[in-house]
Amino acid sequence: MTGAGVTGTGVAGGAASVASGGHGLVGVADAGAFLARLVRFDPATVVRLRPVDPAGPTALWARLPWGVLVCRTVAGPGPGDATVAAADLLAALAGDGTALPARRDAQWRWPLPSGSGRVVETIPAAELRRVADAAAGTLRAAATHGVAGRAVGQRAVRDALLDHVAVVVTGESGERVEVPQRLVQGVVRMGFLGPAAGAVPGEVQVRLANRWVGLAAPYGVCWSQNVADLVIKPSGDHPNG
Repeated sequence: MTGAGVTGTGVAGGAASVASGGHGLVGVADAGAFLARLVRFDPATVVRLRPVDPAGPTALWARLPWGVLVCRTVAGPGPGDATVAAADLLAALAGDGTALPARRDAQWRWPLPSGSGRVVETIPAAELRRVADAAAGTLRAAATHGVAGRAVGQRAVRDALLDHVAVVVTGESGERVEVPQRLVQGVVRMGFLGPAAGAVPGEVQVRLANRWVGLAAPYGVCWSQNVADLVIKPSGDHPNG
């Protein structure tokens, strides 16, 4: 569940784009939606393109300002493993360009989960929307009225909310998995749940990949790792793993 609803003009065009040093993305609409949200949160952010298979699709990875990784998979073989500015790639796609923007591989500084992990539990997408809405309401109330009658900075309240354990699930083996609010905000604010008024209620998988906890939604995945575990370990031919 790393992305759905892929659109595009055909794999042949993507293959030609790669051969000429292009971005190689065919799922332009899906990639554009992902990139537009990234740039809205951080205009200077970068996106990493990694091939899922040699012939495609391509996984788009990015890090949100509140410290979680997000991924959406789109059609097309892509350019190989490359990092570029999200705004530059968005501009290229919007202008029907096929060239890959200037590479910024050195700016990718975060490890990635090893594989898609295993499913621990499945929860309704509507429940995650409810949790996200409740957190937004709490933030608004704290900003307006303070906490316990005392004024509190909005950033302090926001950080506390993001660290709050929003959902707890228990696997078949009895393991307890805590899902922080920052993961919930990731899948909701990136639009990974799809339309709120969808005809078919969506579901989200809670996944574990070693020390990573992920939420795999219909249109993308969001991952979080404990700060103590964020050790950069180079692998392959990419300078930062």
